[in-house]
Amino acid sequence: MSSSSPQQRRGDTRQRIQDVALELFAEQGYEKTSLREIAERLGVTKAALYYHFKTKEEILISVFNDQTRPIDELIAWAREQPRTLETKEEILRRYSETLVSGASLYRFMQENQAAVRELSIGETVKNRLFAMVELLRTADSPLTDQVRCVSALFTLHAGMMFLQHVEADDPEQTRQAALEVAIDIIKQAHHAE
Repeated sequence: MSSSSPQQRRGDTRQRIQDVALELFAEQGYEKTSLREIAERLGVTKAALYYHFKTKEEILISVFNDQTRPIDELIAWAREQPRTLETKEEILRRYSETLVSGASLYRFMQENQAAVRELSIGETVKNRLFAMVELLRTADSPLTDQVRCVSALFTLHAGMMFLQHVEADDPEQTRQAALEVAIDIIKQAHHAE
């Protein structure tokens, strides 16, 4: 007899739907995936799927909200910190870990940029990136140093998105290498400190 509550089972089903939908979106593209295909892959009826989500956009938004919540928490934390080099290094460390935990979502977003721009999450992604840039950038520093601060952030993206096929014993090595380069770049931007 299972000791899980009805709430827990609904949560597990919701998670399974999210996982399967994201898998299909990655395989076929967001636009080419239907709710029927998601239901079939799950082995449930479309009506059972509708109990949790009415549209595939609802599924994607729920995945997005769940997996990007740590970025909102990071932004809130960083806004309360002094704008020091040490804080910026910690922002990069935490952001790197957040990217790894949501890797399948971020890969989907990279591969389906047009669809993401058209959905409500597109504006949210853009706003979060601008918030992260503002937390790393020092407005009164030379333009080259401001570019370095922005580049540090996108170095982490490049490490996750474009170096996933680099020969490394472990994807964690690639993440650590990208983080090391990002921290080097942010240090260069603060050479005068």
